[in-house]
Amino acid sequence: MPFRLLAALAALLTTFSVHAQDAPGLDERINTAFTPVADAISALIFYSVPVNGAQFPLIVGWLIFAGLVFTLYFRFINIRAFGHAYQLLRGRYDNKNSPGEVTYFQALSSAVSGTVGLGNIAGVAVAITIGGPGAVFWMIVAGLLGMTTKFVECTLGTKYRLVKADGTVSGGPMYYLTRGIKEQYPKLGGVGWVLAIIFAICAMLGAIGAGAMFQANQAYAQLANVTGGADGFFGDKAWLFGLVYAGIAGAVVIGGISRIGAVTAKLVPTMAAIYILACLVVLGFNVGAIPSAIGTIVSGAFSAEGVTGGIIGALIQGFRRAAFSNEAGLGSSAIAHSTIKTREPASAGLVALWEPFVDTVVICSMTAMVIVITGVYMTGEGVEGVQLTSAAFATVMPWFPYLLAFLVLLFAFSTTITWGYYGAKAASFLARESKGVLYGFKFFYLVMVVVGCTMSLGAIVDLADGLLFLMAIPNLIGLYLLAPVVKREVKGYFERVKSGEFETKASRGPDA
Repeated sequence: MPFRLLAALAALLTTFSVHAQDAPGLDERINTAFTPVADAISALIFYSVPVNGAQFPLIVGWLIFAGLVFTLYFRFINIRAFGHAYQLLRGRYDNKNSPGEVTYFQALSSAVSGTVGLGNIAGVAVAITIGGPGAVFWMIVAGLLGMTTKFVECTLGTKYRLVKADGTVSGGPMYYLTRGIKEQYPKLGGVGWVLAIIFAICAMLGAIGAGAMFQANQAYAQLANVTGGADGFFGDKAWLFGLVYAGIAGAVVIGGISRIGAVTAKLVPTMAAIYILACLVVLGFNVGAIPSAIGTIVSGAFSAEGVTGGIIGALIQGFRRAAFSNEAGLGSSAIAHSTIKTREPASAGLVALWEPFVDTVVICSMTAMVIVITGVYMTGEGVEGVQLTSAAFATVMPWFPYLLAFLVLLFAFSTTITWGYYGAKAASFLARESKGVLYGFKFFYLVMVVVGCTMSLGAIVDLADGLLFLMAIPNLIGLYLLAPVVKREVKGYFERVKSGEFETKASRGPDA
């Protein structure tokens, strides 16, 4: 079936690509139609209140408050269980006989691939431009708090997952909002279903806009930019790029989480290592300025002079960037982590601790250090986003922006394949686990990849962003209601680890 789908997809996309360029003004008409809806949803989801001269989006406060509450409730498990989570990632407790589809490391790679993207490169630059270097400090704080939120949602995603007869797994917020709330609060079963349906619809539409269209569009823009712009080879070949991009993505997405996990297990460490190495090269050329840069970040966090909103402005920008980057609280990662081969839900949650750490504390911080230490945020007037990061790289070697463009392609591709899986699982849930709907969504998702390359997205991306963050409302309601369940799971899990029971079963199988 996957091969027939790929063949049909290729035929459809070829037909689309031939006519896509013959419809001038189509994207403007579509954006015009979507603008009122996008504006209304954005105004609701990203409603902001003025704080000391800066605008604070309430949805960001909703996410950060949850991270703080859960970190305290679980007694800083993001720190005290960090080492044990590393042992899980190393495969010490892997058990191929446990139900599930992927290893701990593959699940983490898949989830990280969905969060590590342009936000880690362009978004950090925007945060520093608006909030000053002090925003970096608060971004790291928010990332550490987000680790606990990820732990809670991924533990629940695994506990209430649905393991089918063929061995495939469906999990995530849709399942703990329905099965979990009904189990713990029978009278709220209907409420759980409403929350799950809202989440699933937002995940589907958000995946199409932000995972397919936006990522492909920006990947094409970066490639076109480094190959001569409008006059270069790819200047008028968005459709060709889209076809190739969708074809490669389709070969992974249609294969399901097992194939996505196998690809991202190699792709994510590679692209992260290359990016971190490139950042270290820039820092190495400016090694003498590192203490000063760190001092600038720390002092700016508490005395952000000249920055909109002062200290509060730096805090808002740091928290906002962390929330937008690692997606802690949105619930998306729980869909991937629920497929881990394990009988211990808490173990899946513990592995998830590493996701915001890698995404925000490591990769976002490296980007921030490069921008601050080179000083381009002070001298690059009129330059922002990924161009600011590119300018920082160029201070060391003129060809480094080309390396950055290549990494942007990898980041965008990894996000595309993971969100294709998330959206398909949400569609399948709404259709009562229909495989036809699962593959049908994947098919449509890949078509939208090509559409995204050939359009100026505008209101469509604004709408997708709003829908993605709307997921946090039903998801966090479920997390608050089910937090006691997670606490019991964690207590029992560490008792079994301490007694050696978990390690024995992991090494010898379930009947040991």
